[in-house]
Amino acid sequence: MGAGSTALLEGANAIPAFAGTTEDKLPTFEAGPLKIKKTKETASVCAFCGVGCGLIVHSEEDRIIYIEGDPDNPNNEGSMCCKGIALGDANTIVDKKHKRTLNDRRITEVLYRAPNSTKWEKKDWDWALTEIAKRVKQTRDATFEEKDDKGVTVNRTQAIAHIGSASCDNEENYLFQKMMRSLGVINFDHHARLCHSSTVTGLAQSFGRGVMTNSFTDYKNTDVFLFIGANSAETHPQVMRHLGIAVAQRGAKVIVVDPRFTKTAAKADIYARHRPGTDIAFLYGIMNYAIENNLYFHDYVVNYTNASYLVNPDYALNDGAFSGLTEKDGKFSYDNQSWQYQKDGDAIKKDPTLQDPFCVFQILKKHLSRYDIKTVCKITGTPEDTYKKVCDLYCSTGRPDKAGNLIYAMGITQHTYGAQNVRATAMLQLLLGNIGIAGGGVNAQRGESNVQGSSDQGILYGNLTGYVGAPNATAHTNLKEYLEKETPKTSYWSNKPKFLISMLKAWYGDKATKDNDFCFDYLPKHTGGDHSHMAIFEKMAAGSIKGYFAWGQNPAVGGPNTINARKAMENLDWMVAVDLFETETAAFWHRPGANPADIKTEVFLLPTAFSYEKEGTVANSSRWIQWRWKAVEPPGQAKSDLWIAYEMFKAIRKEYKAGGKFPAPILDMVWDYDLPGHDEPDIMKIAKEMNGYNVADGALLDSFAKLTDTGSTACGVWIYAGYMFVDPVLKVPACQRRSREDKSGLGLFPKWSFAWPANRRIVYNRNSADPSGKPWDPKRMLVSWDGAQWVNNDVPDFPFKDAVTGDFITPDKSAANSFFMNTEGQGRLFAPTGMKDGPLPEHYEPVESPVKNIMGKLQNNPVAARYKGDFAKVAPAASPDFPYIATTHRLVEHYQSGAVTRNCPNLAELMPEMFATISPGLANKIGVKPGDMVAVSSIRGEIKCKVSVLPIIKPLNIDGKEIELIAMPFHWGYQGLATGSSVNDITPSVGDPNTMIPESKAFLCNIKKA
Repeated sequence: MGAGSTALLEGANAIPAFAGTTEDKLPTFEAGPLKIKKTKETASVCAFCGVGCGLIVHSEEDRIIYIEGDPDNPNNEGSMCCKGIALGDANTIVDKKHKRTLNDRRITEVLYRAPNSTKWEKKDWDWALTEIAKRVKQTRDATFEEKDDKGVTVNRTQAIAHIGSASCDNEENYLFQKMMRSLGVINFDHHARLCHSSTVTGLAQSFGRGVMTNSFTDYKNTDVFLFIGANSAETHPQVMRHLGIAVAQRGAKVIVVDPRFTKTAAKADIYARHRPGTDIAFLYGIMNYAIENNLYFHDYVVNYTNASYLVNPDYALNDGAFSGLTEKDGKFSYDNQSWQYQKDGDAIKKDPTLQDPFCVFQILKKHLSRYDIKTVCKITGTPEDTYKKVCDLYCSTGRPDKAGNLIYAMGITQHTYGAQNVRATAMLQLLLGNIGIAGGGVNAQRGESNVQGSSDQGILYGNLTGYVGAPNATAHTNLKEYLEKETPKTSYWSNKPKFLISMLKAWYGDKATKDNDFCFDYLPKHTGGDHSHMAIFEKMAAGSIKGYFAWGQNPAVGGPNTINARKAMENLDWMVAVDLFETETAAFWHRPGANPADIKTEVFLLPTAFSYEKEGTVANSSRWIQWRWKAVEPPGQAKSDLWIAYEMFKAIRKEYKAGGKFPAPILDMVWDYDLPGHDEPDIMKIAKEMNGYNVADGALLDSFAKLTDTGSTACGVWIYAGYMFVDPVLKVPACQRRSREDKSGLGLFPKWSFAWPANRRIVYNRNSADPSGKPWDPKRMLVSWDGAQWVNNDVPDFPFKDAVTGDFITPDKSAANSFFMNTEGQGRLFAPTGMKDGPLPEHYEPVESPVKNIMGKLQNNPVAARYKGDFAKVAPAASPDFPYIATTHRLVEHYQSGAVTRNCPNLAELMPEMFATISPGLANKIGVKPGDMVAVSSIRGEIKCKVSVLPIIKPLNIDGKEIELIAMPFHWGYQGLATGSSVNDITPSVGDPNTMIPESKAFLCNIKKA
C-alpha cells in the first residue's frame, strides 16, 4: 500500500464501523509499514472522468501491483475515488488463488467474425490490417463522390462512418482525424456529441469558446456554488474536495438543484428539487429576481456585455416563437435577420444608459419578467420558499467582492434545448459578473478523461482541429470562398486563415502550396446536413452506411434508442471495433435474442492498450494537457490506438498505391512517424506536428501568435501551440511539467502541465478588473494595470500588447475587447447569430412531457432535431400510457457504458446490478418493495431491472398536478462481469437543433411490477 492509502487507515480503530457493536468487539489490526517495495513507479492520469487526477502506478514487470493518487498533482493531491483506486483491475486482477494475474476478460488477440458466423476466429495483425484496408478501399471506391449534383468538388464518401473516441489520447485522436478526413469520411463523430456538444455551442455563442472557464483547483476561491444538472460527488468526486476547501476556508455556501436528492445535495446549504427539463425557467427566475431587485453587477454588465447594444425593432417573441420562424414541408426553421444589431455603417448602435426599449438589456428584462417566482415554481415544481432562498443566496454574488461558481454537467446538456440551457447558465453568470474571475465561471464538467482533448482534435463532423469549421459543400466551393465566409472582420477568429492553412501545411507538407490552395480540396465537404451520432444510426438503418469504425466507444449501450441502434448495425457490410474488452457494440451480432446466422456484418475486433499501457496526453475539463507515461506493456497482442491507427492507414495507403478513386489525399498525407528500433510510431514527432513549427527550420513554435497564412508555418492543432515547447527552466515540454509553483496562491499552478489556450488558467480574465484595470477584488487578482503596464498572476486572455510595437495596450482599449473571441469583443446576453433556435433561451417542454407548456403555444422547441424510421417514435404530451417522467444518471462506481468498469471485479462487486429508483409513494401505488423486479417501458420498448425505493425521489407538484419521477443509471448492458438492462433501450432519438445532442434527461415512461 502507498501513501494514498495511509489516510484511509489513519484512525480506523477509533471509528465504530458497525452500529451497535461494542468497543471490545471492534476489529483491530496493525497497519505496519505501508510502502510498496520492488515496484516501478510511473506517473499517469486517471482514465475515467474529466478531472484529470494524477496516479502513481506501481508495477512489477507487466503486472499492475497497485495504483494510488499522485500527491503532487493539484487536481487530486493524492486522493482517489473508488474508480481510480480500482483502475488497475483493467490490467491485473487477483484470482481465486490470491495470485496477481491478467484480467482474463481483456482482448489480447485480434478477433474476426465472418458474415453469418456464430463464433470469433483468432487472426494476426498483418492479416487483419490488410483485410480492413481492402474493405475500406472497396467501400470508398464504390461510393466516392468527387463532385456533388451542383458540380462542387466534395471528395467524400457517405458510406463509411467513424465514432470515437474520448477514451483515446490527443495524439491518437489527431491521427484518427487525419486518416478519416483523407479517406473522405463525413459521418464522423464521438462521445462529445452525446455529453457536451451543446456546451461547445452554448458557451462559444456566449463567450467565444466552448470551454469550462475556470479550473478545479480554482474552486477553493468560490463564495457560492450553484450545482445544476450536476452530481459531482458521484461523477467528479474530487470536486467535493476542492469545494470542501472553499467551505472550510472561506465559509462558502452550496446550492444544489436536482430532481434527486443526490450525494452532492447531501452537502448543500440549500437543496432545490426541480423537474427534469425545466432548467431555463429555473435560471431565468434567478435572473429576473436579480434585475427586479437590482442585485445584478451593473458596472460589469454595462462594460463587458452587449447589454447596451440596440437590436432590430422587428425582433419579437410571440407565444414562444421568435420572429423569423418559418415552416416548409412540415419542418420549422428560423431566419435570424430580425435578431441583428442596429448599425450606423459598421458601428453597432448602443445605449450605455440601458434605457432604450430596443437595447439588449431592456429586451432581456421584458423577456425575463414573465418568469416570476410563482410561474417558475409552477413549471419546475420547486417550493416557492426554497426557490426564493436560492435567488437571494446566489444573487449575493453579483458584487465585486464575491464569486459565484456555476457547475453543470449532462443534466443541462442532454435536452432538445441543451445549447440554450447552456446559454442560460452563461447569461446568469454575465449578469452577476462571475465570468473571468477567480472562484467564478461557468464550469461545464466533462465526463471523460479526454473528451475535451478529442473535441480539440475535431472528432466531430462539423469541426477540423482547434474548432475550425469543416468545409460545407453548400457554402464553400473553394478555399477563397471558405475564408471569405468564415473569417470575421473582428475577434481573434479573424486569424482563421492562419489556423487553417497551417493545419493543411502540417497535413500535406510540401504538397500543400499556395498554387493549389494548400490542398484545401483534399478535405471532404459535408452536405450541410446532419452527420452526427443519431443521423449515423438512422442512415445505418436505411442501409446507406456500409462500413463502420467503433473506436473506443460503445454506442450499443451509450447512445439513445439502443434497441434500434443495435438492429441498424445488422445492415453493415463490415465493422471495425477497437477496444479493451468485448463490448456490447463488438458483440451486437450475438446479443440476446439475435440469430448470428441471419446477420451478415463482418466484424474485426482489434485489441488495444489501456491508459497506463501507452503514453501520450489527455486534456482534462480545465483544459490542462497532461502527459501520461507508460507503466507496463499492453497484454498479448494488444497495441496502442496510436500504433493501430498508424499501421492501419499505412495498409490503406499500400492498397491505393496500386490505384483507386482519388488517391491523392491518402498518398499525399504526411504519415512518416516510423521510429527506428521501435515498434511504436514516434509520438514525439506527432506531438510536435500538432504543436506547430516553422517550415524552414523545423523550430517548434511557442505560441499560435506566430502562425502565418503563407505556408511558412505548419501546425496541426492551433490551440495546442506551445504544449510541446520546452520550458526554459524545467527543461521539459510544457505538457510534461510537474512543478507545483503557485506564487498567486489562487490555485493557478502555471507550471503544472500546459493549459490551452496559451497556458491561460482562467479564461476571459480581463473581466476580473474594472475598465481602468483595477481588480474588482484585489485579494483574487488575476490581471492588474499599475499605470504603466499589466501585472499578472495569470496569462492575460486578451490583447495586452501591441503585436507590432510590443507596447502595452491600455485598459480603456482592452476593456472594450474583454471577450476577444467574440466578434463584438464582449459577452453575449443576446446572441444574434450562431443559434438555430433563438437569440435568447425560452422554456419549452421536453419532446415527451406530462404537462402542457404554460409559457406559450409552442409545446416543444419547434426546430428540435427529429429522426425517421425506427428512430421516430415519441410519446404524445401527457400520454396516459406513459404517465411518469424518466431521467438517466450516473453512479460513482461505474463509468459511461460500463465497458471498462463492468469488467473490473472490484467495481462490478461494488455495484453489480441495474436498478430504477422510485419514491415510496409510487412503490406503494404499483405494489413493489425494494429489490423487486420491475418493468420500465417507453413508447420505444421495455426493460427489466430491480427497483430501489428511496425518499431521495419525491413526486413533484407541477401546476397543481402531482407527477412521479423514475431515475435509472445508464451503465449496464449484456456483456461484462455485471450485466443488466440498458436504460438507453428506451430513450428517445430527438435532439438539440444546434448540436443534435439527445434528450436523455427527460422522457416519458411507465413502470409496473415484473
